Amino acid sequence: MGHLTASLHKLGDSAVPASIKQTLMDRQREQVFYTLKLSAELFRILDQFAAEKIAALVVKGPVLAIEAYGDPAMRSYGDLDLLVRQRDIRRATELMLAAGYQAAVSIAAIDSGKIPGQYLFSKPEAKLLVELHNDFTLRYFPRRLPLEQFFERQIRVRLDAHDAPALSVEDELVFICIHGAKHFWERLIWIADVGALVTRQTNIDWRRVAESAKEVGAERMLHTGLHLAKILLNTPLPAETIAMVEADNQSAHLAQRILHWLPAAGYSPPGLVERAVFRLRMRGGLLSAPAYLLRLSLSPTEEDWQLDPGENRHGFLATLRRPFRLARKYGRTGKS
Repeated sequence: MGHLTASLHKLGDSAVPASIKQTLMDRQREQVFYTLKLSAELFRILDQFAAEKIAALVVKGPVLAIEAYGDPAMRSYGDLDLLVRQRDIRRATELMLAAGYQAAVSIAAIDSGKIPGQYLFSKPEAKLLVELHNDFTLRYFPRRLPLEQFFERQIRVRLDAHDAPALSVEDELVFICIHGAKHFWERLIWIADVGALVTRQTNIDWRRVAESAKEVGAERMLHTGLHLAKILLNTPLPAETIAMVEADNQSAHLAQRILHWLPAAGYSPPGLVERAVFRLRMRGGLLSAPAYLLRLSLSPTEEDWQLDPGENRHGFLATLRRPFRLARKYGRTGKS
């Protein structure tokens, strides 16, 4: 909405009918107010965490909007994502509950050692969603992310007259490429984020980017994201980066497959077999790819727990049930 409104404004008053222009302005205003609301909530949470000595890093959302587009209202987002160490999750949950949030993962589940896909908190009446992540929950990273190094390399991003702790630009680029791969790049905005971040941040250390991707085994995920941004949005890349991306032939094949899915991705997602093959190719490696797919297939999340909340601490039954639940969920399209 932000990009559309800004682009149409440049065309002059006569380019858009008055009724349509008013609708766009109303929607843009609504987005700006919601963005301000999220930013205010973000800093309130960060202040509460800091008072309890809970370190946090902001990922995606408002920080990415600033880094990629220069304006927190230029990119729409519906939640706040924070990286928090696992040892701080219980206390962070207590603070979020005290602030009036509902927790999707209970204190009892945390105490039992269960690890969800994310620690989700919501205030439905206020339309607020907050997700806490760490190296245990981010299972779509091929290797466990080096959380302590992320904290060491953190930067401060100026957001609404406050400084937000955030990933380095290099780590953020790898992060959003992994996030896009997790969701099969089914939204154009995720590709646009890669292109905008690369274009706006002119001092990217590309060697550091390559090292960051290698640390977590996400080289092909990075290459695919950059390939999509280049061929779809004409994103300029340094010559050595283009050479690195083009040397990975599989990333080009994956990008073409994604472009085939993209027009109807939200309505006709890939079936079970296609998803599995994509995961294997995205990870790459004779042994690492099957191991990655197996880990994703057997690592239970909240959806699996809900089938039997009273099961044992380690969720053995949930692990066994998960492949069958995934088969039911993604096999419904008939494509598999």
